[in-house]
Amino acid sequence: MKSNVNITPGFGTVAPLKNVAGAYAVAQRIIDRPAGVDGLGLFYGPSGYGKSKASTYVQNKTGAIYLEVFDFWTKRTFCESLLAELGVDRPKGTIAGMMIQALRLLQDDPNRLMIIDEADKLVDKNMIELVRDIYKGARIPVLLVGEEQLPQKLARYERCENRVTAYGMANPSDLEDARALAGIYHRGLRFGDDLLAEVVSKTRGVASRIVTSLAEIAQFARANGFSEINLGDYTGTYFTGQAPRRAR
Repeated sequence: MKSNVNITPGFGTVAPLKNVAGAYAVAQRIIDRPAGVDGLGLFYGPSGYGKSKASTYVQNKTGAIYLEVFDFWTKRTFCESLLAELGVDRPKGTIAGMMIQALRLLQDDPNRLMIIDEADKLVDKNMIELVRDIYKGARIPVLLVGEEQLPQKLARYERCENRVTAYGMANPSDLEDARALAGIYHRGLRFGDDLLAEVVSKTRGVASRIVTSLAEIAQFARANGFSEINLGDYTGTYFTGQAPRRAR
């Protein structure tokens, strides 16, 4: 159905996806754990499933400490970033000294969650024992977020793996998730379920690809004056993550 409509994306909002709920459930289990139960949690899955967005939601909901690990990080970078997150201006000193300072600050609020995103990079760089030291020294709940192989990688470090008491696995987005994403990012445009189902199928449920495909559809709708669009109306492309191939 055509009309003159302004389609405005809803940027800055976290859609209520199942993976958001899954990450929050893991966080709650380790925050509310009974006395004597360890408080390490894992939330893991393939790239593009919205794990970082889910982590951001959990951070905002719980007031968690949040660290995103990068490939170039060293032990010193980790300690400096942690202290900066804890409010220390221009952290300095030895790695041992900074760790002791961080533990003292963390012990002041033992129920505050710490989220470490891209945690598998700590395992790859043989730095995951820093996390165990933090947990052992401060006894705070720690949620490790990472790629699909995070549990298998962590299994090489038995002293860390033994502390894990809550697991959550990110799953592909489904039709309900696609509806939620469409409602968040394109509130002025109504998507038919048949079109959203096709988007989920073409993108194999990868949330980041769904968002990109919805943006393509919204642009098509704007150009053609649609306020409601179904599968039969759309003749554009879907973002599948595959590079286009040159025609022979």
